[in-house]
Amino acid sequence: MAELPARVLFGAAYYHEYTPAYDPHTRPDERLKTDLDLMADAHFTVIRVGESVWSTWEPENGRFDLDWLQPVLDGAHERGIAVILGTPTYAVPPWLARQYPEITAETATGQRLGWGARQEVDFTHPAFRFHAERIIRKIAARYADHPAIIGWQVDNEPGLHLFHNQGVFQRFTDHVREKYGDVETLNREWGLVYWSHRLSTWADLWTPDGNAQPQYDVAWREFQARQVTEFIGWQADLVREYARPGQFVTTCISYTRQGVQDDELSARLDIASGNPYYDMQDGLLLPDPTPDDHEQAWKTTGVWAMYQTADWMFSSRQEPFLVTETNASSIGFAWDNRPAYDGQWRQTAWAHVARGARMIEYWQWQTLRFGAETYWGGVLPHTGTPGRAYAELARLGAEFGKAGPLVAGLRPDADLTMVHSTPSKWLMQQHPPLATADGTPDPAAYHRIFDPFYRGAFEAGRQVRIVHARQLHDPLGEREGMTPADGARRHPVLVVPGLYIAADETLDWLAAYAEAGGHLVLGPRTGYADHEARARLSPAPGRLTEAAGVTYDEFSNLAHDIAVHSAPDSPLRLPQDATATRWADGLTVTDAEVLAAYDHPHFGRWPAVTTRRHGQGRVTYVGTLPGRDFARALATWLAPAACHGWHELPASVTATTGTAPDGRRVHVVHNWSWEPTSVRAPVDLSDALDGTPVPAGTALDLGAWDVRVLVS
Repeated sequence: MAELPARVLFGAAYYHEYTPAYDPHTRPDERLKTDLDLMADAHFTVIRVGESVWSTWEPENGRFDLDWLQPVLDGAHERGIAVILGTPTYAVPPWLARQYPEITAETATGQRLGWGARQEVDFTHPAFRFHAERIIRKIAARYADHPAIIGWQVDNEPGLHLFHNQGVFQRFTDHVREKYGDVETLNREWGLVYWSHRLSTWADLWTPDGNAQPQYDVAWREFQARQVTEFIGWQADLVREYARPGQFVTTCISYTRQGVQDDELSARLDIASGNPYYDMQDGLLLPDPTPDDHEQAWKTTGVWAMYQTADWMFSSRQEPFLVTETNASSIGFAWDNRPAYDGQWRQTAWAHVARGARMIEYWQWQTLRFGAETYWGGVLPHTGTPGRAYAELARLGAEFGKAGPLVAGLRPDADLTMVHSTPSKWLMQQHPPLATADGTPDPAAYHRIFDPFYRGAFEAGRQVRIVHARQLHDPLGEREGMTPADGARRHPVLVVPGLYIAADETLDWLAAYAEAGGHLVLGPRTGYADHEARARLSPAPGRLTEAAGVTYDEFSNLAHDIAVHSAPDSPLRLPQDATATRWADGLTVTDAEVLAAYDHPHFGRWPAVTTRRHGQGRVTYVGTLPGRDFARALATWLAPAACHGWHELPASVTATTGTAPDGRRVHVVHNWSWEPTSVRAPVDLSDALDGTPVPAGTALDLGAWDVRVLVS
């Protein structure tokens, strides 16, 4: 774990270098003092600086201006505000592109990316690397010893583009040749006899632009993610040559970026960091009005989706994480302005801390008056005068100060654990098993399979841990890999939907996990293909058929939702309006108990849910994508008693729990609604912010958009 202060860090990205262009009538030193004083008054403890302005650090090739940041660092340190310093490699100066046009990224073979945005370069190119290394070393050598700096952010939201430059493709060819050895092995492993794609020489390997072969697609995406991981790891190693002991190195991840494999990437860093953005206002309303088919992208809609992103960030290293950017006010662009309702800043920040965030950092301090993000709201509005957002955040900063070390590094609880597969997601983006409403391929298919299980658990009041498939048995460094018996103890219920690409050893581990006492829950597409995305010759779900007690070789998309009902004497009690959506596996029971069935003249011949004892544990198979009521009932059956211990919560209330570093139990209780409500404390508690005792059974009042932080 990185060395961090024993408190939740709280602050914003700060770009003092924009001041002369922003307000030519104000002296920069006066504005700096005003800004830092306002930050101190709002209980800020951290700012992030420097990552967006390579052309300020190096206005011309070889001419460096490194001193402009000194007053910012000095002023922050004087006020007790820590600093994270970023390397500026994602925002490339025009002089570099002009002098080295060959570094321009190609997003298709021969098609160069236009200039004027960001991340327009092939960061693998030697000319870019030379200049990137030079500016990184200049900045690190100049400021590593400054006492304000506690950490480094290398680059910013990497993985935006997949590079088709010739040098990248040639390295891909070398990578494939090294992995498979000869073309005949590749022909066999990728099935290139199909459509006459057999290679006679490595020179026959085609560029990816028109490719339709799934084995190639998976290899190409994995290779692209390795380029991102290598680039960020390379920068991290450079910075570590200068960093003082105790300074951490991270990067901020936008978790939906196409070039990111977050578990591999975070293994090269000291702590995982991410940029969760989410719709506020009614986007945080419970009960949740968001339709099931709403696509979650770089920003999410719905409280459940915000929690899922937080759990995803924790999953990168199975450790607490940093929030490096999040909503300061309205987010997006000029046509989408929805700043938070009063109270929602507190709610979302405490929700992230409850799921393991050690820092809440907003983007950005002051709303820009120029550039592509002119209407991406900051803590301060365009005028630079404190307003409603500042007042709300100042209140939140004071709360983090009162909570102190209690909530810094919470380890969140989990009733259920879900297994995530980035390679399966990549494959389904190109070859989705699901369609959109208009019948076109749905590139969000992986999350259409994964999300109903997560959302159902959330809406049932169950907390979820996310684990990457490789973390089960193939740890990166010293991360998380465990024996099946360890897995059964640490993750009593393991939900595995959509694990389409799965090596034999992964499926064997899952079977052994159930045999050792775990409850394994399999969903559609899991185990269907091997590590090369080839459909298995054995009946589905592959090597798990004996453990599950079911097989299938027929499956169908569903044009309409189908009603499902509990089987007689089934312990899984479904509500009357439970439905199956989008998909049905034609399960044949060989040795399992039927828990639920379809109400349909054709699909009714197959069970919707089965279960079977396996060794000391159990394997449950869910052959469809459960609708919301179905998914809630399933989660309730899988985890009959929520580990947070709160009972009969109103529909607008969530309870989130975790363990503090000192072993105490922390409860964070939210009311996501305009309507005030109350809940009864399940055990003796006290208010973590003012020390007020809350004896068991006490009615705890929650106002509109309110949150209470309690400790037992």
